[in-house]
Amino acid sequence: MVQGTGSNVGKSLLVAGLCRVFARRGLRVRPFKPQNMSNNAAVTEDGGEIGRAQALQARAAGVAPSVHMNPVLLKPQSEIGSQVVVQGRVAGTARAREYQSWKPRLMAAVLDSFGRLSAEADLVLVEGAGSASEVNLRAGDIANMGFSRAAGVPVVLVGDIDRGGVIASLVGTKAVLDEEDAAMVRGFIVNRFRGDPALFDSGMRFVADRTGWPALGLVPHFRDAARLPAEDGLGLRREGRRGAVVIAVPVTPWISNFDDLDPLREEPGVEVVLVEPDRTLPVEAALVLLPGSKTTIDDLMFIRAQGWDIDLKAHVRRGGRVLGLCGGYQMLGTRIDDPFGIEGEAGRSVEGLGLLDVATVLTTNKRLEAVAGTTLADDAPFSGYEMHIGETSGPDAASRAFARLANGQLDGAVSADGRVTGTYVHGLFADDRQRARWLALIGAQTSDLAYEALVDDILDRFADHLEAHLDCDRLLALSAR
Repeated sequence: MVQGTGSNVGKSLLVAGLCRVFARRGLRVRPFKPQNMSNNAAVTEDGGEIGRAQALQARAAGVAPSVHMNPVLLKPQSEIGSQVVVQGRVAGTARAREYQSWKPRLMAAVLDSFGRLSAEADLVLVEGAGSASEVNLRAGDIANMGFSRAAGVPVVLVGDIDRGGVIASLVGTKAVLDEEDAAMVRGFIVNRFRGDPALFDSGMRFVADRTGWPALGLVPHFRDAARLPAEDGLGLRREGRRGAVVIAVPVTPWISNFDDLDPLREEPGVEVVLVEPDRTLPVEAALVLLPGSKTTIDDLMFIRAQGWDIDLKAHVRRGGRVLGLCGGYQMLGTRIDDPFGIEGEAGRSVEGLGLLDVATVLTTNKRLEAVAGTTLADDAPFSGYEMHIGETSGPDAASRAFARLANGQLDGAVSADGRVTGTYVHGLFADDRQRARWLALIGAQTSDLAYEALVDDILDRFADHLEAHLDCDRLLALSAR
C-alpha cells in the first residue's frame, strides 16, 4: 500500500507507474483505492464509476477498470457534503460529520472488493488517501492505516521533496502514528527530486535513522507525468501548449471530468485558456467549452454571477462556437428542473443560458455507459462515455441532434445556426477522429497526434524511470510478506 505524508505527493502516479512495471514482468496486477474523493470519474465495464486515477492505473496494468478498484468514491457537491458512491453505484449523500457514521458499513464493502481483486491477482497495489498522519480521522478510518491494519497490507510511505519539508513530514509522520500503525510501514520513498541526487544522500540516511524505515528510492521529477489524465483539480491547471487558436474554458466551483481537456492541450495549434473567476471570456476565443459539472445548477448560477452568460452571448454574436459537455450541455438550454431535489431543494427550477432550445429535468437514474457513434452533420465517428443524471429534450434535440449512438439513440443538440452544440458524451477529444473534426471546425491546425498511444508511451517511460530509481525487487518482496 502506497500512502503519503500529504495530498498530492504523487501517490496516484506512482501506483500507475508500478502497475506498468510489474505488469511488464508478467504479473497479474490490480490497482485498488479503498476511498477516493474526486469529481473526475471514469465509467467501468461493469456499469459503475470509479475515480479517474484508478482507471488510469488499470490501464497501466493492462486490465479493464472495475468498480472493485475503488469501492468508495466521494463526489463533493458542497463545501461540507458529498455524494457517496459504493461499488460503483450512488448510495446517498452525506455531510462530512455524518459520513463518519457510515464508515463501519463501508469497511465491509471495501474489504469485499479487496478480496475480489486479490483472488484474481498476483499483486494488488493499493493507494491511500490524503495523509497517513491525519490522526484526527484515524477512528473508523477506511482509507489509510485503518484499511492497512484490517487487510494486513504493508505500507510504503511517500513524501514529496518538491513542496519542501520532506524530512520533517516523513519523520513527523512516524512521530504521530501509534506504534501498531507505524509497524505497518516497511519503507519510504522521496518523490519529485530535482538536481543532483547525491546532495540528498544524507537526508535519506537521516530519515531512515530517525524512523527505522529503510529508504526504497529517491525518484527524480518526471516532467511528462503531468501529461497523464489527472483526477485532482491541480491537474486541471497544468500548463498547456501555446497555439494560434484559443479554446476558452470557464472554471466553475464544481467542474468535473476535466480530463476532457487533456487531448486538446497536446495539440500544437491550440491554446486552452482556463478562465478563472473575476475574469472575462477572451474575445479572441474560437471556441468556448463548458465542461461537466457535479452540481449543474450551482455552477450555472456561478456563471451568471461572473457575467460569463453575457460574454457567451456576445461570443456567439461574433460568430464564435460553444460546446457544452454533459452538465455544460444542460446549462446551454432554456431551463433546468430539479423536481426530486437531486442537487438541493426539491422542486427548484432555474433558467438556463438559452443558447439551445432544450430543457433538462434532473432524474433519479444515473446513466453510466461507454458509448460510440457518429456525428449526424458529417458522419464523423467517435467513442467515449456517458455519466450523467438528467434527461434533456426540446426542438433543437429533436430536429438537430448532435450524434447517433451505436444503439440507434440520438444524443445532444445543435442550434439552428450551427454555432452552439451540446452533448452528453465525455471523452470526445481523446478520439483522434472527433478531435480532428473539431479542430477543423474552429480553424485550428491539425496534427498527427495519436492521443491514446501518447498516454501509453508516457506510462512506459514512467515505468522505466521508476525501475531506474526505485528498488522494485524489494517492493515486490515486501508485498509477499
